[in-house]
Parts: sequence; C-alpha cells; structure tokens
Amino acid sequence: MPAPSIRARVRAEMIAEIKAVARRHLASDGANLSLRAVARDMGMVSSAIYRYFPSRDDLLTALIIEAYDALGDAVESAEAAVDRRDLRGRWQAACRAARDWALAHPAEYALLYGSPVPGYAAPDDTVAPASRPALTLVGILRDGMADGRITPPDGQLPEPVRADLAALAAEIFPGLPESLLARGMAGWTQLFGLISFELFGRLNRTVPHRDAYFTHQTGLMADLIGLP
Repeated sequence: MPAPSIRARVRAEMIAEIKAVARRHLASDGANLSLRAVARDMGMVSSAIYRYFPSRDDLLTALIIEAYDALGDAVESAEAAVDRRDLRGRWQAACRAARDWALAHPAEYALLYGSPVPGYAAPDDTVAPASRPALTLVGILRDGMADGRITPPDGQLPEPVRADLAALAAEIFPGLPESLLARGMAGWTQLFGLISFELFGRLNRTVPHRDAYFTHQTGLMADLIGLP
C-alpha cells in the first residue's frame, strides 16, 4: 500500500490539531463549539477551517464518533480481559471501564451523555460507534444463554414495550428474547445514569465512598439482569 502523499499527511495533521483544540474548548466552554474560536486559537483565518470541517456540526460529529470509539475501545478491552465463563466479572469490568473512561474524559462524556447540543442532530454515522458498549453487554448475555447459565425471565411485557423490543432485537440484537433484552437495557441505562450522577455532581456530599458505591450498584444491576 503506497504511503500517503505529503498533502494527505498535512491534511490529517491539521484535522487532528483542529480536533485537539476543539476538545480543549469542550472542556472550558461546553459543547456549543465555535469554529471561529477554534480557528483563532490555531492562528488561522476563520474561512480556512471550513476546508477541513464545513460546519460546526461536522466537527461535533467527528468528536462524537471519536469519543464513542474511545469509550468502546475501553469497554471492549476490559471485558475481553476477563475469563469468558465469568459473566458477572465481565459485566463488572465493562462497567468499571466505562466509569474510568468517563472520569478521565469528562468533557467528552458530557458531549455524549449530557444535555443535547442546541441545533445539533446526530447523523447515522454515530449509531454504530454508540452501540459498541451495548453490544459488549449483549455478548455477555448471549454467552450466558448459550451455556444455560442465563434464562430469559418469565412474565409478560406490556405489548407496546414487547413490540418495541422485538423490533430492536430483530434489527440489532437478533436472537435475544425481549424479556432478557429489557433487563439488559435497564442495567445499561442505569449504568450511565450512575456515571452521570457522579460526574455531574449529583452525589456530592451524599456518597463519599464512590468506588465502593459504584461496585455495589453495578452488582445490583447484575442481579437484575440475571448474571450468575
């Protein structure tokens, strides 16, 4: 495979620098990015940055995809390092990795799971990266079902919920029973609620022992999901 041209390398370096400056703005100013401010920090005229990112939304999308992939890498790597038969250990490792990544990258986490950016609508390009952590959990559930250690819970779901989950399973999680998918989704959404409460200060002056609390709460989620 031929090496990239000098022009391609320079362009890649400029894009990387623009994203690095934009991430600093995320940390200081939040997600309402200004391309003019990014260009100013780089010593560029504002019109020059549009050669790399035609709009603020394009830059936001690039940062969002990059952040989702970084979170996905962290979760997948941590989960993969645990013995395949230790379903609960895999879940706990994935949860800890998500929390560790969020605490290390609070501005990027806020971009993904904080308040929606006014006027921004995420394109389809963000769907696959955003799904990576959830697919890690689904892999745990499928492995548990395959060897008989996880049994789909009994009980009827409300019909609208069952229909929604059946459509979701058919599209993204084929073969996963709706009742088990419901519990898996409950656990995963509670995980990010727990991380958000900690990161956005909702546990301040109420829960000082955050590590122990996090481990306890994710253990309760594992119980709900049915992990042995």
